[in-house]
Amino acid sequence: MRTDGLDLGLHAAGSPALGMLELSQVQWYLLLGTGIAVIGLVRMLLTSDLVARLIALNVTGIGSLMIIMALAARAAEPEGPVSDGAAAGIDPVLSALVITGLVITVAFTGLGAVLIRRIEGSRDGGDAPDGEVQR
Repeated sequence: MRTDGLDLGLHAAGSPALGMLELSQVQWYLLLGTGIAVIGLVRMLLTSDLVARLIALNVTGIGSLMIIMALAARAAEPEGPVSDGAAAGIDPVLSALVITGLVITVAFTGLGAVLIRRIEGSRDGGDAPDGEVQR
């Protein structure tokens, strides 16, 4: 039985191996990121509200960024025992990709919010009286 994994199973009385699923920390974050991305994608496809779609798109993006970070950590896992107690770091290129992805997500969220405001403003007919041009 490995002690470095996460135990996600229910244990039957007297049978510790029944229904047990051990995952490493990297596998746990890969599974969690995949779940978050799928939940966001399903919500984005099933809703018609534009704000809910924008939030679901952000949730999907966060799930994919979590997957990338888990893959970066997996790439840095040591093959054998680590000498001198030094832990292996994560891949700096993938970390930079995630940080860039976060910045792009914030920018597109702002752009999406402005576009949603304009779309819903045009659906409502706007606030301008008759004969006045809206800007």
